[in-house]
Amino acid sequence: MAASLSLRAARRLCTPAGRAARQVVRLVPVRWLNLQEYQSKKIMADHGVTVQRFFVADNSQDALDAAKRLKAKEIVLKAQILAGGRGKGSFTSGLKGGVHLTKNPEDVGQLAEQMLGYHLITKQTTKEGVKVRKVMVAEALDIARETYLAILMDRVYNGPIMVGSPQGGMDIEEVAATKPELIFKEPIDIFEGIRQDQAFRMAANIGFKGPQQQKAVEQIQKLYSLFLKVDATQLEVNPFGETPDGQVNGAGLAMATCDIIDLHGGKPANFLDLGGGVQEDQVYQAFKLLTADPKVEVILVNIFGGIVNCAIIANGITKACRELKLEVPLVVRLEGTNVNEAKRILRESGLPIASASDLEDAARKAVASVPAK
Repeated sequence: MAASLSLRAARRLCTPAGRAARQVVRLVPVRWLNLQEYQSKKIMADHGVTVQRFFVADNSQDALDAAKRLKAKEIVLKAQILAGGRGKGSFTSGLKGGVHLTKNPEDVGQLAEQMLGYHLITKQTTKEGVKVRKVMVAEALDIARETYLAILMDRVYNGPIMVGSPQGGMDIEEVAATKPELIFKEPIDIFEGIRQDQAFRMAANIGFKGPQQQKAVEQIQKLYSLFLKVDATQLEVNPFGETPDGQVNGAGLAMATCDIIDLHGGKPANFLDLGGGVQEDQVYQAFKLLTADPKVEVILVNIFGGIVNCAIIANGITKACRELKLEVPLVVRLEGTNVNEAKRILRESGLPIASASDLEDAARKAVASVPAK
């Protein structure tokens, strides 16, 4: 999945101190921030959007080590620059293509050596190209079907709009020019957000059916939640893919959680991915299953509630802690719908629950909680 985000930065302006009685504070946009693919993927993973496992490297040895750590059937190596057409580009080193697939991790180090420090020339760069300083080493996923999805601010509609197409994995401008009937748009009420019927209609228009349609809807809602939270002007996923086993966009928050635990020196034993309709009893049953294993040394709950109500999760957690008399350390990171109420429930429970501010903080606290041997 290729992903991109455009964000808005702002500065604070105030009137002189002598005019305190009439002081005015304004936020004035000063520049646009375009994030590289790996940066966009990390933000998406942190917010519950499904992406494949990946690492970032700035030298060939780190790229090789990352390829070995992935233990993937196939690996994709991507040069990281702010320009499209990387796959068909060429390097000043003589290497053709800024995107390479391989099943041999050893190839990654050799390819990275011909990418890093050299200029990549594509149809969207100048003739001198752009110097490559980082590469992304990712798990290559089999994609059964590629679609396109974007959320962006549109002046015509005076607000956000969702744009989708059943034809992804290619230049969307080309699709719009040659097959405009395959471009679908859904204007979004900024105050109301994406309605369920809009998300389902877009999922259907871009070709998702049956159980996969519900999964696509969940991803669309999480993407819009992310779009608002980071104050993005454009969020684009191309391709917005479906794997042969019916997953939409790949491995997701669970894989991101496992990877960052491993990064901080821990060893994730297993994980449970909660669906959009989870209820308190399901959370309780999940804890019951985990605590039945005497080898479990710490439990980490990492939730981004795009459509999951965080308060339901919090109530399920506190119920499980009390009724099961939880004895292992518990670290909880909650973000998303009704998160303030959820945090209040945990805070006022009187239970020894360690709260985390973000995914990295959660992983660090969980690893630190493992009893010394």
